[in-house]
Amino acid sequence: MDNIYKPDLMEVIDTRQHTADVKSVKARFLHPAKAREFDFRVGQFGIFSAFGYGESAFNICSSSNWRDFIEFCFRKTGRVTEALWEIDSGDLIGFRGPYGNSYPMERWEGKHLIFLGGGIAMPPIRCAIWYALENRDRYGEITVVYGARKVADLVYVDELEEWAKHPRVRVVRTVDPGGETPDWKGQIGFVPHAFEQAGVQAANSVALVIGPPIMIRNTMPVLDRMGIAPGDIYTSLENRMKCGVGKCGRCNCGPVYVCKEGPVFTMEQMRGLPADY
Repeated sequence: MDNIYKPDLMEVIDTRQHTADVKSVKARFLHPAKAREFDFRVGQFGIFSAFGYGESAFNICSSSNWRDFIEFCFRKTGRVTEALWEIDSGDLIGFRGPYGNSYPMERWEGKHLIFLGGGIAMPPIRCAIWYALENRDRYGEITVVYGARKVADLVYVDELEEWAKHPRVRVVRTVDPGGETPDWKGQIGFVPHAFEQAGVQAANSVALVIGPPIMIRNTMPVLDRMGIAPGDIYTSLENRMKCGVGKCGRCNCGPVYVCKEGPVFTMEQMRGLPADY
């Protein structure tokens, strides 16, 4: 019987520092057979290992259409992420996955897509944006509103500019008041306000909202006033996950194991979870 906790080996092919404490890593499977058979859906996550230090769960933030590597992005916050921060091209890491459910990209076909993110929440949104752009004729208007505390906290800023060049795509960048720089050309204000000011039409739209709890909480009334039903609003929960396979119970939330039933939930589903999650 296979050991479900045994990771596959991956070789790091590139690392990129986005902010003072946020980095992304591209890695490919060391064994060609594993690379050929591997597949995942956008929105799923993996367990990434820094050998000798431990493992952590991160969203696979690359598009599922990209076959040569997978990418993950993390903030340096503790033992494992500090070890991952030091890795470089040619180093080996471990990977288990993919785990969890995914964004229902097929169900979203024919609809307008609204992506709302704050801070480090851009990576788990990024995979869905790229997938939609690579299948552009399947979706309607695409709106991306992304904010952070200050300009230096924004990640994948070059890709934001690239996305804005696609047809029927609108990208709004914003930073909290006081977080702007003299050359800042984006908006100043919190994500919910920037989104409301954008004047996006709600008809036939779905929204993916990921960010700090306060951002999500303040965004929900805006979406409600627009008339977007809770069943058409999605989010992704990655916090508290550890084993990834429903064994440790760390991500248990009432009757739900986030790593098994999630991490993607609609806001309608979230209303059935304990309020402290």
